[in-house]
Amino acid sequence: MIRPLVPPYTVRVHSAASLAGRLTAIDTFLAGRGPAPLARDPRWPLVFREALRHDAYALEARTADGDVCGFLPLAHVSSVLFGRFLVSLPYLNSNGVIADSPDVRTAMIDRAVELADELNVRHLELRHETPIDHPALDGSLTSKVQMRMSLPSCVDRLWKGYDAKVRNQVRKGEKHDLTIAWGGHDLLDAFHAVLGHNMRDLGTPSHGPGFFAAILDAFPGRAEICLVRAGATPIAAAMLFHGPGVTEVPTASSLREFNSTNANMLMYRHLIDRAVERGQAVFDFGRSTIDGPTFKFKKQWGATPSPAHWQYGLRGGAVGEVRPDNPRYRRAIQLWQRLPVRVTRWLGPEIVRGIP
Repeated sequence: MIRPLVPPYTVRVHSAASLAGRLTAIDTFLAGRGPAPLARDPRWPLVFREALRHDAYALEARTADGDVCGFLPLAHVSSVLFGRFLVSLPYLNSNGVIADSPDVRTAMIDRAVELADELNVRHLELRHETPIDHPALDGSLTSKVQMRMSLPSCVDRLWKGYDAKVRNQVRKGEKHDLTIAWGGHDLLDAFHAVLGHNMRDLGTPSHGPGFFAAILDAFPGRAEICLVRAGATPIAAAMLFHGPGVTEVPTASSLREFNSTNANMLMYRHLIDRAVERGQAVFDFGRSTIDGPTFKFKKQWGATPSPAHWQYGLRGGAVGEVRPDNPRYRRAIQLWQRLPVRVTRWLGPEIVRGIP
């Protein structure tokens, strides 16, 4: 009797409920792959479901023996303004397929494309750093790079490695008697006050405090807030993520009216120090356009660029058409900058939740 061949692996689609039951196994799979940002944690789809009302999905590949051999987290981003998208993952700079072999990667993208068809989204977006060759991924966005720096073993070596101009700007900040606080929910209102004001000035809607509260709840001890005050006034703030070996700063803001205090420079000194004190190997500043203002800001600290290769399975529209830097939104951005902060903080969360 000829026994049927057992497939070497299967790809399963998880909803939020079934993903929750697989977190331990997926954690074990990811832990064996070395240092990684917190953005790679498998709990993120559940955060987006709770805080932003996105349908949460995840693809898991398993061997015939039941071992995890691939993972792809996904969020179904849907809004009346912008349409529907399947993204890995919104808000975060880096994600996409993680797999043990090219065959598994291909099978997982095949299934992700099928899910995009089932959900009738405008595109599938995979935020890769290394491109994956697949016929369905017919679009890409490579205009930005990841800015990262390797960290020494102690803060003293870190400080001595900075350019003299950076050290001078940090010292100016120290002379203004600014205070630094670290915390979580206790600093959330002050953090969001700085963020909301700064994002209004930039012409961009921002997430509400509930989104950041959900992150703090999901990652206790690994997500935290840094707040800079001038007296009792919050003037700069950031959220810091600590993954296994990598610390990243996905959100940071400072108030323009306090630029003369160098509060932002002082804050970043403490952010990077924090990573070193935790024994991290890498500090990730996030994505920037090459030679743009934020690129130059991050480069002065010692960050170097590495590729960011976002890949798309297009089903309607074009790559980047709903990104904030699309020229079609220029007038909307100018209008947003003129609105009172209290209005943008009220309207912003519902708008930004629909932007992939």
